Amino acid sequence: MVIRNAVETSQPLIEQMGHALDLVVPTAPIYLRGDMTRPAQIISNLLNNSAKYTARGGRIRLSAEQLGNEIVVTVKDNGVGIPAHMIGKIFEIFTQVDRSSEQAKSGLGIGLSLVQRLVELHGGSVEAHSEGIGRGSAFVVRLPVVLSLAGVPHEDGELESVPSQPRLRVLVVDDNQDAADSLAMLLSLMGNEAVTVHDGLEALEVAATFRPDVVLLDIGMPRLDGYEVCRRIRQQTWGKGMSLFALTGWGQEEDRRRSLAAGFDAHLVKPVSIEALEQLLAGVLAANV
Repeated sequence: MVIRNAVETSQPLIEQMGHALDLVVPTAPIYLRGDMTRPAQIISNLLNNSAKYTARGGRIRLSAEQLGNEIVVTVKDNGVGIPAHMIGKIFEIFTQVDRSSEQAKSGLGIGLSLVQRLVELHGGSVEAHSEGIGRGSAFVVRLPVVLSLAGVPHEDGELESVPSQPRLRVLVVDDNQDAADSLAMLLSLMGNEAVTVHDGLEALEVAATFRPDVVLLDIGMPRLDGYEVCRRIRQQTWGKGMSLFALTGWGQEEDRRRSLAAGFDAHLVKPVSIEALEQLLAGVLAANV
């Protein structure tokens, strides 16, 4: 199911670029810890990456095999390749190796960073390999498997996923729509339910109905700034225990003081550190247990 969903998601782009896709999958089921969505997104993002960075009419190979207590998934292509000096940077957020194709230009360059974060959240690892420019690339994902699981239906040749506990409901508020959407995508791939809005008044309306566990709130916004949105949420019975994090380009001591005075639990400075965000969200999860 995981591989099938990933291929179905990426198939339109692969076909649009005229690529051939080869699948090499195991004959016996392999079970992963987690829901079906996130492992499928890992594979789909890697397929999309290969489709974008391979010239029209290329070839992509997706293989999966179990080695000991791990599932090893490899996405290999005959595309533009990765220069040696970029191998260590390829998973950094907003990194793009080549912008020659229209598909590459249209992306935000966050797909591989999201893959790495999501793989790490599943206790796995991901590596990039390439012999250089024009020599194609390969991405190898290793994820822990569930070695014994009786009574779960499956289909041969598939990765199946064991449901995990739900995570957090997060409201992302930022008048920069691209920034809000990118952050929401990252949060979703971490396993959270993320909703975006783009001004202060809309944030109040959505918070009252969505009742998020966490609000990531930009300060400088139209109609109502983040400080006032925070104060108004704290005035509501449903908002008193909500986790509110300021997300802003303003990072002076006075800015932090104003955030705390308005009722924020933490002050994050853009560009936000993903590690810092993960740590804050983990704290909220622990408090909700």
